[in-house]
Order: sequence, then C-alpha cells, then structure tokens
Amino acid sequence: MRTDVPQGIGEGEAERGFEGEQDPGADFPGASPAAVRGSDRRAFGRGLMLGTAGILVTVSGALVAVGCFLGLYVRPTSDDWCAAWKSRDMGVFGITSDFYMTQNGRVANAFLSGVIYGDGLIGTKILPTVIAVTFTLGLVLLGAQFMRFLGAKPRLLLLTAAALVLQALLYFAGTRSYQALLWAPATISHTIPSIIGVWTLLLGIWTVRRPSGPLRTAGFVATFLIAAALGTLSEPFTLVTGLLGAGAGLLAIPRFRLAATWRPFTWCLTWCLGLLSGLLLLYTSPGARWRRAQNPSKESLLSRKGLRATTHDWLLMWDSVTGQWAYLAAAAVGILIGLAIGLRTPAGRRGPDRTVPRLTRAALWLLPALVVVLGSFAVAAGLRSGYGPTGWTYARTWTNYLVPMVLALCAYGALLGQWAGRHLASRTTTTRYAPVAVIATGAFTLAAMAALVPAVQTLTTTTVTRSVAWDAQNARIEKEARQGTTDVGYKPLYIGNLAEPFYTKNYQRDWVSACVSKWYDIDRIHRR
Repeated sequence: MRTDVPQGIGEGEAERGFEGEQDPGADFPGASPAAVRGSDRRAFGRGLMLGTAGILVTVSGALVAVGCFLGLYVRPTSDDWCAAWKSRDMGVFGITSDFYMTQNGRVANAFLSGVIYGDGLIGTKILPTVIAVTFTLGLVLLGAQFMRFLGAKPRLLLLTAAALVLQALLYFAGTRSYQALLWAPATISHTIPSIIGVWTLLLGIWTVRRPSGPLRTAGFVATFLIAAALGTLSEPFTLVTGLLGAGAGLLAIPRFRLAATWRPFTWCLTWCLGLLSGLLLLYTSPGARWRRAQNPSKESLLSRKGLRATTHDWLLMWDSVTGQWAYLAAAAVGILIGLAIGLRTPAGRRGPDRTVPRLTRAALWLLPALVVVLGSFAVAAGLRSGYGPTGWTYARTWTNYLVPMVLALCAYGALLGQWAGRHLASRTTTTRYAPVAVIATGAFTLAAMAALVPAVQTLTTTTVTRSVAWDAQNARIEKEARQGTTDVGYKPLYIGNLAEPFYTKNYQRDWVSACVSKWYDIDRIHRR
C-alpha cells in the first residue's frame, strides 16, 4: 500500500452523486424534467446502496452477535482444562515459564492463556465478544485506508458491512466453527494473531507517515516487539504474515515507485526481523526441544516424497475450502465497495497509483493471491511435520491463511467493482443499470449469509445443550470433591471435534484426564 499519497485525493469526487454528477435540480431550478428525473434516480441509487449496506450489517451482524452470545455458554474441554488449572495454580508468569521450559516455547501464547484463564472461566466467556469488537473496528479502519488509497472517501456503513460479512465467513463458513470463535486455545493461537496483525498494520501506516523522528522510532520499536511476540504466539501465522511482509517490503523499495521513501521498506524489514526473532526464541526453547524429541526423525519435507505428500494435504485443504461457495461473499461485498467508489468517480479519474509502473501495479495486486497460495502450503507443511498424515485436518489452523484469503477476495472485488462502476458512470444508462448491479451483488451476499444460518443453528444447539449437561456434572464433581472423594466419575461431553477425558485407553497418556483431575484437586477420574 502506498503510504505517501495525500489523503485529500479523490475525496472531492466522493462527495458527488451516485455516478459522480451533480444534482441539476438543486443547482438549476429551471432544469428540464428529464434532468430532474435523472436526479431522482441518482438519489434512489444512493439510497439503494445505503439500504443494501444496512441490510448486510443487520444480517451479518446478527450472525456474529449470536456467536458472541454463545460465549456465555462456553465450558472447558480439551486444552481448556490444562490452561485453567495452570493459570489458577501457577499464575500468568508461572504458566509462561512452564510453556517455555517444558511445553512448546510459545511464551506469548502462554501469557495470553494466563490472562484469559486467570479469573477462572470468565475470560473464555467474554473472549468471543472482545474478538468480534476489536476485529470489526480494525477491519473498518483498514478498509478506510484502502478506500483512500483508491482515491475515495471512506463509507462507514459499507465498511462495517464488509467487516461483519468477512467475520461471519471466518467464524461459520468453515468446518470448525466452535474452534474458530468460541474455543479459547484455538482463538489465542489462530484468530487473535490476525487481529493483532491488522492493528499492527494500522500502526505501520501511522508510523511511516510521521514527520517526527521520535514518533517514528517509537512506532518501529513497537512493531518489532509486537512481531517478536507474534513469533512466539503462532507459528502458522508467522509463516503467512512473514511472506506478506517480505513481498510488501520488496515492492516498497523506492526504485519501484510505489513508495517515495524508504520508510515502508524499513517497516516491513522491522516486521520480518521481529517475527524471525520470536520464532528463533520459540525454536531454541527447552520446551520446543522437548517436544521435537517426542517425535522421531521423519523424512524431510523437502524430499520428493515429502513434497508430494504435502501437496496432497494442501489440495485436500483447498478442496474443503473451495467446496464452500459462501466464501465468494467476500468478493461480493468488495464489489459493493468498488461500485460505491467507481460510480462516484469520473471515468477519466484514476486512483493514486497512476504514476506507478504497470509491472509494479501488477505485482502489487498479485501479492495477496501469492501469499494465500504459498502461505497455505506452508501451513500444510507445518501441520504434516507436527502431526503427521492427518495434520491437515486440524482446520483451526486454516484461519491463518483464510483471513488473508477473504481480505484478498474483498480487495479484488473492490477493484472489479470500481472498474464496473466507472464503466457504468461513462454510459448514459447509468441510472438504469447501476441499481441492478447493486441489487444483484447485495442479493448474492445476503444469500451467502443465509447459507451460514444452519451452521449457526447447529453451533447454538450443541453449545447450549453441552453447557447444561456440563454445569450439572460440574456441580456433582465439586460436591464429591468437597466430601473428600479422590476418584470421581466423569462422563465425556464432546463438542467441536475436541478431545475429552478417556480419548485413549492408556490412562497414563490421557493428558486430558490428568488436567481435569488437577482442576478439581482430586487424584483421578473414571468413566461414568
């Protein structure tokens, strides 16, 4: 993204009518009836765009709100048990040290777990709402920067609709809805990093525009520290965002005329160095060395057999993703944004990238697609290395490349919509075809949101039903523990394809049962 473009470019055009023409009825009281009718049609077009955006905000916002509300019914399962008792007994810094020394080296992951589980289970209940609110605000602000980059004034309602539609897709269009939004261990590792990444990108835009040296320095230091923390929070996210940072940094070299100064390049370099530092800290930690020792050496992923197997896993992942047509709503809502820009901009008016060489522009617009393709392959390789042939089925990790995927689809849709809008604006039949384009695009997006409703209904039923059963069982176990019972019965309550006690017949290897026992301060549990 070019960061040295004056912010006023294109804003004057954005204040004009639906197609960038002024209202003849307003400025010329004696205008012809045909001109007045054209003005009425443009007013209808503006109202139609706002109405479409409002409907999408309502529908997609309702889906996201249901997900946030379900946070109240979240109860521990799988890794929750371990994070909960360690946060309670060890404290924030204790669990952080435990992760570094004996678990996996993810110190930032452990720190966030300690904060979220530090007050019992309250943190896990409000976390979905915190995620949705911060992600929405970050995406709206990022979208505003994108619209300014294209030479238009940001439209809050449209950007809010886009932010909520993208989130509804991320949370409910995949195969692991519970893990994408409600299960804290997965959101800490794979959803929160993307939110932090969006906000750090906004920090980067602010940093490179600072005329003051001390403020820029502070921004660069903060960027490095955040990136280093993310390197110890999520390896998949580090791989994907590292590719994005490296590609953007190369394009930000002033010679390619996308940026006028070295500040954007320096920021991207700082980001990549921070990620590398965090990843190095994680990889060399005693916990990470212990974890690698548990897995015998395998054939290199760079061998012919390893690459073939990874490619097979990668294709299976994408077969699942491309089978969900609702993801196209990300492009559709982007088209709406593009139409709002193009119909307000004269056909001869170009965005701020007019002075950028054609090859550089092409590389800039291809970068997101390359990052998604290569980043998803890197995620598949990491999963196969860590979890073996079934590693690709850990769909919660897909969020690390699904976020850039939906953002890329939205951006490409905006470019397409802008082109279509300019084409329509240059025709005399604009007022006839523009509303059709808006209605068709809005209807498709709305249909995609409707396709997510069954997944939300299923998630609601399973989450609430389990919470009722869990509360009853929890009350019984706590009562028995207070009475001095050291071996209590536990009935597994499965949800979200996650592990529960007795997932293995070997009790000595049943880490979930061990963590449940630690949480209730008893010796052991048995199947009820």
